[in-house]
Amino acid sequence: MLKALLTTVIMLCLACYPIIVYVGLTQFNSQWVTLVILLLLALRLWLSKALFANMPWLKPATVLAALAIVLALMFDSELGLRFYPVIINSVMLVVFSYSLYKGPSIIETFARITEPDLDSQGVQYTKKVTQLWCGFFIINGSIALYTSLFSSLAIWAFYNGVVAYIAMGVVFVLEWLVRLTVRRKARV
Repeated sequence: MLKALLTTVIMLCLACYPIIVYVGLTQFNSQWVTLVILLLLALRLWLSKALFANMPWLKPATVLAALAIVLALMFDSELGLRFYPVIINSVMLVVFSYSLYKGPSIIETFARITEPDLDSQGVQYTKKVTQLWCGFFIINGSIALYTSLFSSLAIWAFYNGVVAYIAMGVVFVLEWLVRLTVRRKARV
């Protein structure tokens, strides 16, 4: 019970990463923020072995993020801290793209959890949705990179901590609405 609670708290903290970095850098120095983030990532690695077994792409994302943050600590720079969203988007793009090449697509894998007997139309639809997410990761990762390199900390935190999540939610909702329409048409 305690492990599940701690894992949930760590995942929520990492989801709020841009806000934590913004508040941390405006109230403390970058070394303290870096150490807190590294501690969170280390705890996630330690507590999330089962999660990594089900979602193997999380491990390289976590390791790459930790590397960027260690570099931020070594060079006393906030740039490594700002690169975390870029790394996450890049890893997700690679994973989703690779699943299109190697198969089954990531979205097909998720769809088969609730629909093990997915038909060929469903498989094609899930490939298109996986491609949509690849496009999202390219656009979102590019904006995250731009804000990391050329924007103020406040703009970086606002985009990566608010706007990116809203955009992700919009894509989820729109895809869900399209899926409902596609299913209705398939039944007719």
